[in-house]
Amino acid sequence: MKYQDFYDALKERRKWVQEYLFSSPFASLFASEHIRDAVYSYMRAGGKSLRPAVLLFSCGAVGGDEKTAIPAAAAIEVFHTWTLVHDDIIDRDRTRRGVPTVHEEFRQRAIAEMNYDDPEAVHYGRSIAMLAGDMQQGWAVSILAELTLEHGIPADVALYLIHNSEMHVLSTLIDGEIRDIQYSKRPVSELDESLILDMLWKKTGVLYEFSGKAGAMIGLGISDPEHELVQAISSFAGKCGIAFQLQDDILGIVGSEQTLGKPVGSDVREGKRTTIVYYAFKQASSKERQILSSVLGNPQATQGTISQAIQLLRDSGGVEYTSQLAQDYIQDAIRDLSKVPDSPYKAHLAAWADYMIERKF
Repeated sequence: MKYQDFYDALKERRKWVQEYLFSSPFASLFASEHIRDAVYSYMRAGGKSLRPAVLLFSCGAVGGDEKTAIPAAAAIEVFHTWTLVHDDIIDRDRTRRGVPTVHEEFRQRAIAEMNYDDPEAVHYGRSIAMLAGDMQQGWAVSILAELTLEHGIPADVALYLIHNSEMHVLSTLIDGEIRDIQYSKRPVSELDESLILDMLWKKTGVLYEFSGKAGAMIGLGISDPEHELVQAISSFAGKCGIAFQLQDDILGIVGSEQTLGKPVGSDVREGKRTTIVYYAFKQASSKERQILSSVLGNPQATQGTISQAIQLLRDSGGVEYTSQLAQDYIQDAIRDLSKVPDSPYKAHLAAWADYMIERKF
């Protein structure tokens, strides 16, 4: 298989991260059963753990011992997970990775376990999800501190990563999320491709960039973001992150619900302003624009009208256009990676970049 070595390496590193996160000292910190279950919910459900793997591969690619970077990889997984928990509240999604979203799970549990009526159960589910996300964010910071406290990584590296993640990454990510929410209510004609791509970078690219940066810094034992290898790997990972999101948008249109673990067409119902939507509006007739406008962001849209809108998006050529955009980002990223010495770790990073635009889930 084309990606078998990469898949095997990914699986092994996901195991390392899972073992670290599910160790008893951490689980005992979450006193409430509901918070403990909520914090671990998506981690138990699976996930690809791509960001932790990129961090570990990046550490090895600069000559470091990736085992020393496992806490940082675990912190990235927890940080990413809290963003998903909160994002699912914002998007009002009911499933994630084939299981109920945290707020939906605890809505159901409030009814089954505590006899709440539905309005109170909805509020309880959202409250647990918000608190679980808060807990996960704090946990991620504490794990980064353990790089120095427990694992001997230079203190300036751990401090840089904590500061950078909690200020630059967090503020950029939240800005992207806000733009995503705001854009969904703006006419497509008021947007342009650069605004959409900037939003995708902020929502997704910045955390991938941080994953590459963190791995390279830990591997080199430095906190200098201007170091040639740190810059090269950071830029590589960030560009691959945008390609990842572009492919995610494609799968939201052409993917399979069983494979994705969430409903196909949910992005249409939420009114997500993707490059597929932007391109379709440019190509569409007046009547087709009216159809798309009536469905995008309409929570009352029927499955039939959503399917009609999806077909229009597919027929417009927007999927092919977005696929080419993703390929362009990967080609640009590979040029950054060329500055990194050859090694099995570099080969894993190159395979990961290719996987970003060929994956089906």
